[in-house]
Amino acid sequence: MTTAASTAASTAGSAAAPSTAPTAAPAAAPTGAPSRSAATRPSAGPRRALDWRLRFGFLSLIWGFSFLLIKVGTESYAPFQVTLGRLAFGTAVLAVAIAVKRERLPRGARTWAHLTVAALLLNAVPFSLFAYAELTIPSTLAGICNATSPLWGMALSLVALSEDRPTRVRVAGLGLGFLGVLTVLGAWQGFSGLDARGTTLALLASLSYPIGWIYLRRTLAGSGGSPLSMTGAQLFLATLQLGVVTPLFTTFPNRFPVLPLLAVAALGAVGTGLALLIQYGLVVEVGPTTAQMVTYFIPVIATAAGVALLGESLTWSTPVGAVIVLAGAALTQVRKRA
Repeated sequence: MTTAASTAASTAGSAAAPSTAPTAAPAAAPTGAPSRSAATRPSAGPRRALDWRLRFGFLSLIWGFSFLLIKVGTESYAPFQVTLGRLAFGTAVLAVAIAVKRERLPRGARTWAHLTVAALLLNAVPFSLFAYAELTIPSTLAGICNATSPLWGMALSLVALSEDRPTRVRVAGLGLGFLGVLTVLGAWQGFSGLDARGTTLALLASLSYPIGWIYLRRTLAGSGGSPLSMTGAQLFLATLQLGVVTPLFTTFPNRFPVLPLLAVAALGAVGTGLALLIQYGLVVEVGPTTAQMVTYFIPVIATAAGVALLGESLTWSTPVGAVIVLAGAALTQVRKRA
């Protein structure tokens, strides 16, 4: 889930362009995904033992199940605590990867200042908002709301990125995508039975990702830092931010139920740390445009997991609206060939 810092960090670190996100956000900002550079073509980098398609599918599963893990975690822990645990476990995984590869952390006060803002927009805020949203809405709805990030991204890029010109197809995709959102929410029924607060928080979380991507693109693109170290530093800063906020708004748990604790650990170590490493490898091997396609599989898996494992209800408007959202999001990524 956009996700999503590895893509944003990779754009910042290499000027090429996580979650999306998840993040830490998706592998390539849904807005203005760049053409592949020599470093991101499939022929670049060492040959992988596991085919990229299998890793792509595994990444889709990881991020799709993340919404289920959030739901399980918030059953026993406060949303800020779930987010803090997620960030801490994710940072630990990336720290090990950075140490193994012997990469240097970013240098310069300016870079760290921009990464602090990116950590807030791409990790601390959206992760916390999704956790709070799932207190009152199903994980299936949260996963579908996450898929609106490309729609928000295009809408914002038209204002913030002068080089990202709209086309009729992309504008049509934007309109179609938001029609899908209205379908998911059951607008013709007056949004009856919908928890407005939780849904709004989930949509705001999805909006936070493209804001962070655009910020990174405008501030750190071409800075020359390693995408992996930039992502690790960003996740570390987000952990510090939640480390300050969490004690102020929550009380220390007096017990630690095993299943929710394992869910938080898996959400951080696998759903954030390992997922970003996989995404980083995909961006290098097949390019950001292909890697970001994982965004379109996440709501499908999140819906299937929520219904099958959590027993969440599903009306016809949810899957139909999700398909419309994904179709619209795909159209917003269509660009004229040079």
